[in-house]
Amino acid sequence: MVHTDDNQIPTRQNHTVNPPSRTPNELPLWVQRQDLAEADLPYIHSLLAISFSDWQGQIEGFPWHSGYPIALIHPDGTKVAKQRSENASPYPSDWTEPSLGVNAVSEAIRSCRPTLLKSEDHESAQLRGFDSLAVPIFTRSTGLPCAIMACLLPAGAAQAGELKLLQAAALHYRSCLYNRFELLFVKDLLQTNAAQHKEEHRREILSDALRRMYDHIDVESVLSEVIDILEKVYPMSRTDLFLSQDYSSTNEKVKPLAFHQQEMDICWKAFMDGEIREETEGSRRRLALPLTGKQGVYGVLLLDVSASSFDDSDLSFVQMLSEGAGSAFEKAKLHEQANTLIGELRLINELTHRLNSSLRLSDTMQFATAELLSIFKADYCFILQLDRANDRFIVMSTNVPNLKNELFDKDYGFCGVMLTTKEPVILSDYHSATPVSSHLLDATHSRSLLAAPLLLNGEVIGAVMMTHSLPNHFSYDNYKLLQVLSAHIGLAVSNSSLHAEVRRMVITDNLTGLYARHYLNERIYRKQLQDAYGTLILVDIDHFKKVNDTFGHQIGDAILIQVSSIIRSAIRDSDIAARWGGEELAIYLPKLTMEQTMRVAERIRTRVEEETNPKVTVSCGLSEWTASDDKISVETLFYRADMALYVAKHKGRNNVAVG
Repeated sequence: MVHTDDNQIPTRQNHTVNPPSRTPNELPLWVQRQDLAEADLPYIHSLLAISFSDWQGQIEGFPWHSGYPIALIHPDGTKVAKQRSENASPYPSDWTEPSLGVNAVSEAIRSCRPTLLKSEDHESAQLRGFDSLAVPIFTRSTGLPCAIMACLLPAGAAQAGELKLLQAAALHYRSCLYNRFELLFVKDLLQTNAAQHKEEHRREILSDALRRMYDHIDVESVLSEVIDILEKVYPMSRTDLFLSQDYSSTNEKVKPLAFHQQEMDICWKAFMDGEIREETEGSRRRLALPLTGKQGVYGVLLLDVSASSFDDSDLSFVQMLSEGAGSAFEKAKLHEQANTLIGELRLINELTHRLNSSLRLSDTMQFATAELLSIFKADYCFILQLDRANDRFIVMSTNVPNLKNELFDKDYGFCGVMLTTKEPVILSDYHSATPVSSHLLDATHSRSLLAAPLLLNGEVIGAVMMTHSLPNHFSYDNYKLLQVLSAHIGLAVSNSSLHAEVRRMVITDNLTGLYARHYLNERIYRKQLQDAYGTLILVDIDHFKKVNDTFGHQIGDAILIQVSSIIRSAIRDSDIAARWGGEELAIYLPKLTMEQTMRVAERIRTRVEEETNPKVTVSCGLSEWTASDDKISVETLFYRADMALYVAKHKGRNNVAVG
């Protein structure tokens, strides 16, 4: 065994360590490690082999034994590369002692010195007949071997000169190795610089994009900004944004998140988990990024890009963008909701004020109908009142004239549903989803429905129904708003109904159901200001005291009720009948001549005589006024009628007299 002490080849003992430098004077970490990880070997072998090819391209004229190639061995004893040669001499792939026994390579690795081993010193039969030479190749700074240059020569052919030549070849290869490494270093440095510039550019874009997104206070602008940024950074990609909320966007790339569609599987998984989901199909890469805010996940950003042009830095960029977009969307959504809430509160306050400013039921319902049509952009509106006495709903107000005063059974249609559940109803499409039939929707050819019950103390007193000819017109926000408004409308309707009932009681005689005397006087006074003429009939029940004395006051009251009922059925709706006092009743007939009034009075007299039980008769006194009279007043009209009634009584009762 021969070792050389030539100082041309540095060894562990005499190698001088170079001072640290910023220039690439050091091989990668694998040069300094003997406990090499298996995952590093392919890269190491590749680098050594490429450098070996570089060396072979530069050794033209090198005085070496023709036909005996030089091999490159890794420090772990495995062969990396070999010169091309027609020599059939064996070059084992494993030069370690457990495999070949002692050989020049194993000795060079152990001693870190150039080694020549004669044929007779080989333990392996595979190497008998060959002299083996090996020269370690050291790193610049550590002094550890990064590779071994070795060859096999015929027995006795290897001398010190061959070992010197192999040392020279090793030094040459070492320079080729570092040249190759420096090229890789520079390439890596350029790639790193390019990546840094790209990252800085993207961070600038991201910073600017996030600033603009947070500057926007409307949802539509935030969504458009996100899509525009992605299309600008990745022009060859496809971007779609799927929202889980009930939001209608003008951007065609913003769509609802459909959980029932199989192709949306990646999106709804990202939405449910709140984490990025990814799948690759051919050369395309699809990423689903959740739009997450502090209060939850609002949607999913779906990005379809080329797999070859999208790396980890791109993934980090879109992830930060989606996180910023989620926060910006949440901020804009909260701002819109706050504005909507303020608007709704202002609307509720104004509507309540306007509803309570009039206590007339017809005015209240008419105003509510007009306001609801405007607020919800509906085509048709119906306000119905529940008549519990007859168990039916009545259309009290609507913008469809031929459906006003329409009657419906209390269990019919959506009113019946609300009567049972006491909950609002929203229907997207009456044509495709028809849980119950509806005459109102059929008559108006409507498809969307928004309805709410009118409640008072937890009981249904009516209903509000709004319809639209297009499907999906009403939103969930509309549903919530109507739920609030219906409570105020219900209270206003109840107040108006109660006021109407109190007013009716004030101006109505409780026993007969006719108007009270003071109301009759007011109406006649107003008619005399408006009309050109009118007539009055005073009706007195003959011998009424005798009826009370004979049959009792209860029968007397029943007689009064019978006569009042006959009077109501014998006159027009525009005529005004009242209880004038005791058994005397009065009827004012606007714009009726005396001749016509005579026929009305005679009809009343005849029917009372024929229809009452016990049978009674009445006497009637008539008077009239015209605009040409010298003195026109309510008192004068009643005085003339009273005088005429006196005449009728004097003539024997059960007759009609004119004042």
